[in-house]
Amino acid sequence: MLLTLAAFALALGILIVVHEMGHYLVARACDVKILRFSVGFGRVLIKRTDRHGTEWALSLIPLGGYVKMLDEREGSVSAAERPRAFNAKSVWQRIAIVAAGPIFNLVLAALLYASLNLVGVEEPAPVVGAPAVDSIAARSGLQAGDRITAVDGKPVTAWSEVRWMLLDQVTHRGSARVSVTTAAGATAERQLDFSSINLDDMEGDVLGRNGLKLVDPKPVVRGLIEGGAAATAGLKAGDRIVAAGDVTAPGATQFIEIVRAHTDKLLTVQVLRDGAALSIPVQPQVVTDPATGQAAGRIGAQIGGDIEMVTLRYGPVSSLIKGVQRTGEVSWFSLRMLGKMLIGDVSWRNLSGPVTIADYAGQTARLGLSYYIAFMALVSVSLGVLNLLPIPVLDGGHLLYYFVEIVRGSPPPERWADIGQRAGFGILVALMAVALFNDIARLLT
Repeated sequence: MLLTLAAFALALGILIVVHEMGHYLVARACDVKILRFSVGFGRVLIKRTDRHGTEWALSLIPLGGYVKMLDEREGSVSAAERPRAFNAKSVWQRIAIVAAGPIFNLVLAALLYASLNLVGVEEPAPVVGAPAVDSIAARSGLQAGDRITAVDGKPVTAWSEVRWMLLDQVTHRGSARVSVTTAAGATAERQLDFSSINLDDMEGDVLGRNGLKLVDPKPVVRGLIEGGAAATAGLKAGDRIVAAGDVTAPGATQFIEIVRAHTDKLLTVQVLRDGAALSIPVQPQVVTDPATGQAAGRIGAQIGGDIEMVTLRYGPVSSLIKGVQRTGEVSWFSLRMLGKMLIGDVSWRNLSGPVTIADYAGQTARLGLSYYIAFMALVSVSLGVLNLLPIPVLDGGHLLYYFVEIVRGSPPPERWADIGQRAGFGILVALMAVALFNDIARLLT
């Protein structure tokens, strides 16, 4: 819990500071006087005033921040300082200042993706596991051990690339042509048809639910519980499991299911240890599965998987280009999903709030730095896209007013702006309520 909260607070703090720094830097460049730069809302906890007269503050409620500028609409401004008021600037300067926040978030995401590309990230190789009977993957002809080499003619080297390209087709209910090298070394083409897919539930592993999943890795004993059945029988950390009972070469998930099914008899486990083959009889302990209430076998061992990994690494220029491309792809994907929610193609259950985001922050932090950076990049894109939506109260709503001002030759009537602010606030509260409801529902299920 502490790690989750710390990871969430760190990610949110960085993204808020970057967003508000965008507003701040462009406002300073336009010679707007900054009264306060606050991380958080509400009562100020810590503050310091710099030589420019800007108050830097940390406030009580950490879910956001703001840059307060000199503005005649919010208080009296002396004649000497009027040229430095936000409202006194040209409409194009105001557009630049307001747009800078979400643009900085998108730039940060591109740089984070680029850094991962430059340093190099280990990803699972795109080797698929056995698809469920009558799943989309099974109907296409995909088989366990097929290595995906291209999607719609575009070469791929890692599972993450395959997932991203296929998810794009899933949201369109389209199809994808997948080139594979089979386990026997032959080349083949598979056609995946997503026209019948259910878009109501895009959360989690939507591809896995339709038969597109990684090959079940070979099981390896990673750790043992002292006094457990595995330790008592003589299994050791590092043992590579090559057979279990009558099953030869089981996958890690399959081995766990075999153990669960052995509640009344010995299970003979064959392992490779330092190159030598050993046959070890293990008597699983019988426990009650809290999820099903039924008896299940347990041997007290942590089973990991040996899976083929590939390293994605690019040069400086290619890394930056790919970072920008990924940011654009994720932005467009987010907008498309929002559009499908509005027209009813995708359920609003897929909307996530702060609880789910915090949970993902903790999960990725536990997995490693590269996963956490990728998480931050994704949330930074979401923050940038959300703030550019033409909803009053958000940056995009203010930009909408400024574009109306350009068309009309004058700002929209104050009554329009007031109605828009109220409507925008209502929309935002409704979205937050739905997201929070979904978060709570996920916790309870």
